[in-house]
Amino acid sequence: MADKLNWPVFTLTSGPVDAYPAVLRGLGRTVSYDFDPAFQLFYENVAKKAKKAMGLKNAPVILHGEPVLGLEAAAASLIAEDDVVLNLASGVYGKGFGYWAKRYCADLHEVEVPYNEAIDPADVAKALKKRPETRIVSLCHHDTPSGTINPAEEIGAIVAKHGAYLITDAVSSFGGMKIDALSSHSDIFVTGPNKCLGGVPGLTLLGVSERAWKKMKKNPKAPRASMLSILDWQDAHRHDRPFPFTPSVSEINGLDAALDVYLEEGPEAVWQRHALTAKACRAGVKAMGLELWAAREEIASPTTTAVKTPKGVDEEKLRAAARSLYGVTFSSGRGETLGKLTRIGHMGPTAHPIYSTIAISALGGALNALGRKTNTGAGVEAVLATIGKKI
Repeated sequence: MADKLNWPVFTLTSGPVDAYPAVLRGLGRTVSYDFDPAFQLFYENVAKKAKKAMGLKNAPVILHGEPVLGLEAAAASLIAEDDVVLNLASGVYGKGFGYWAKRYCADLHEVEVPYNEAIDPADVAKALKKRPETRIVSLCHHDTPSGTINPAEEIGAIVAKHGAYLITDAVSSFGGMKIDALSSHSDIFVTGPNKCLGGVPGLTLLGVSERAWKKMKKNPKAPRASMLSILDWQDAHRHDRPFPFTPSVSEINGLDAALDVYLEEGPEAVWQRHALTAKACRAGVKAMGLELWAAREEIASPTTTAVKTPKGVDEEKLRAAARSLYGVTFSSGRGETLGKLTRIGHMGPTAHPIYSTIAISALGGALNALGRKTNTGAGVEAVLATIGKKI
């Protein structure tokens, strides 16, 4: 007989995250036939909810794969072979988009900062002035492996003034803070339900501007009749149009429930509890004598708290101890941040302030178990005091 699976009690990762109970119930709905008129009308209504939630002028595109599909599709569709691309890299994911962009463009240049920092809008303006032929700019709003936030609205305004197109990765920020396609001047705005919306992996949500649609349609190399095609799905939300291929029916059921949760609570209320949860967690981290990874607290994400690994501590063993002793899972770093930090996610259902007490208790207890003495009590007290003050 196989060993009994040892499931964690609390998944406090930076994604995938635990789903809302309403989403789990939604996933249990009937799996409909995609040509059934009832499902086609349901799909259209889900797209309308997503449009409202995302603050879009036109219907979003729903791609049937987790958001990495949308990011690669954006690169393949919007970037033409004669385009010059400016990639903004403040972390592993921002840097990674440049590798996709390079496949499709004439030339790639970058503004790159240390992976505990944020992009300075002034540096973006300088890069565009130096290379005025730049036509595409790509930005990762929340570089999750670092837990840092870039000033998307300020950068977007500079890009728009230059006349370039902006691709924004808002996968782990949308739904957890104020960010949308219009305020960030994004031409392709990429997100998904499996982070701050408290849904499950399997879908991408895209906000696409009218001028981006025109550019993609003029791009002969933009994927068509392909899993990477955005163009094929432009009108798929309409109940009188066929789907390019079978949509992920169960994930659409879950997305419907996740959007209901978000819209019924109200975006600003959702953002506020994400912010308070992160603020309380940061207070606990500092009270225990630990360091935040972000160079400055003002660029620390309200959806992920990245904690610098204390000297002499094996980060993998730290996470393993938190899981085995307390049933709490955290996220590791990625790429260049692997082993250097531990990430505590505040997304969706775990973005309630009380979860910060769980996170700080497990983090401090794990460090103590590894011989790195930490005042866990002080950390918990700081969390509770912060929650009591509100924002």
